[in-house]
Amino acid sequence: MTSASWIKDVPVAHRGYHDMNKAVWENTLSSFSRAVEAGFAIECDLQLASDSVPVVFHDHTLERLCGINGDVRERTSQELGLLSVGGTADKIPTLKQMLKRVAGKVPLVIEIKGRPGEDEGFVEAVLEVLEGYEGKVALMSFDHHILKDLKAAGAPYPFGLTAEGAKPEDFFRHDEAMHLGLDFISYFHGHLPNSFVTAQRQSGIPIITWTVRDENACAHTYTHADQMTFEGFDPRETVIA
Repeated sequence: MTSASWIKDVPVAHRGYHDMNKAVWENTLSSFSRAVEAGFAIECDLQLASDSVPVVFHDHTLERLCGINGDVRERTSQELGLLSVGGTADKIPTLKQMLKRVAGKVPLVIEIKGRPGEDEGFVEAVLEVLEGYEGKVALMSFDHHILKDLKAAGAPYPFGLTAEGAKPEDFFRHDEAMHLGLDFISYFHGHLPNSFVTAQRQSGIPIITWTVRDENACAHTYTHADQMTFEGFDPRETVIA
């Protein structure tokens, strides 16, 4: 097991420190620069372009963020790199470009967006780009097959489960994933507390939450977990009683 204790240290900016997609959009180099300036850790999402290059993008389709139809995975990283995000000067960055921008100055919590049956080589491509990067990195996914691939590839970074759910059948599925020897959990704050997360936290597994958008959720996180993934406010200005 690789230590993920550092993941508790500072709040994690959800998809970078954007401004709710007004001027600074999610998962852009501008949002990552803003997080570095503020000293926040960065959460971001990876998709696999058609040329097997990991790109930083949340959705499976291009419509919401780029205003055009199409599947992000059907375009090359070069084609994606020409597309404006939200009509701004920012384009869809590759993982390599994002790492160059952050340059180890703040920790990274990277979510790999899997698609069952379509992810051959995805984990290996991510690990290849990360090789030699000097900075704190953790990897996570909702998708158990991605976590299994990280384990099989001998990923040298902490990797963890992104999850939600408040029912016993959810906890059973999450427990299955934990048998891979995961290092941390990122859990939906609205489903805390629950028996699964409480037991994992008591066993020493760091718990972060997603996605915190107000002071109540912030206070709830620090009662039932170790750190938050946030957006839409500045945690430095938030006073938790």
